[in-house]
Amino acid sequence: MAVSDLFLRRSWLLKSAIAMPLLAAVLSGCGTAAKNDTFDLSAPVGGSGPLAKGRQILVQQPTALQALNSEQIVIKVSSSEIQYLAKAQWSDKLPRMVQAKLVEAYENSGKVGGVGIPGQGLAIDYQVVTDIRAFEIRTGGGSQAVVEISAKILNDRNGSVRAQKVFTQSVPTGGSSNEVFVKALDRAFAGVTSEIVDWTLKSI
Repeated sequence: MAVSDLFLRRSWLLKSAIAMPLLAAVLSGCGTAAKNDTFDLSAPVGGSGPLAKGRQILVQQPTALQALNSEQIVIKVSSSEIQYLAKAQWSDKLPRMVQAKLVEAYENSGKVGGVGIPGQGLAIDYQVVTDIRAFEIRTGGGSQAVVEISAKILNDRNGSVRAQKVFTQSVPTGGSSNEVFVKALDRAFAGVTSEIVDWTLKSI
């Protein structure tokens, strides 16, 4: 065997010896990676507000502080300390989920002429602008799910504020499991969403 061939063969064996443990480590890491349970929110069906078939509304993506602008589920353990629910997450960033479920709630009401999000090309009469102020489990003095959303209705033609209001719902969790916490948050959110939809129908 030529010296050059021997050198190439040893080089290949050395690379293989390094690559195989690395590949094994990667595969091992994939097999043991922790997976979070993923949760969605539900949108209410129907609405008690008046018909607004001649109106089309646009739902902006809500604003939120960084702690809420993620897939993490917030646990507020004190007035100044928050944690995130272990082994659990939302199916998307919370503001995008809230926006999608608000649109779905308006559609489910069957009482508006049209509803959409920016970029869909609707001829808009009003914009619904929201800010998520709280979307959390509060653990002090008996755990509760708290959802608070501030909403404004803007006239899309002149930019004036037609109405504004803060909506809050608190629901006792009745337990301490991830599923119990998320179900309580879902109930609180459904209550806030129903109120926002009915308020909007009365305001436009």
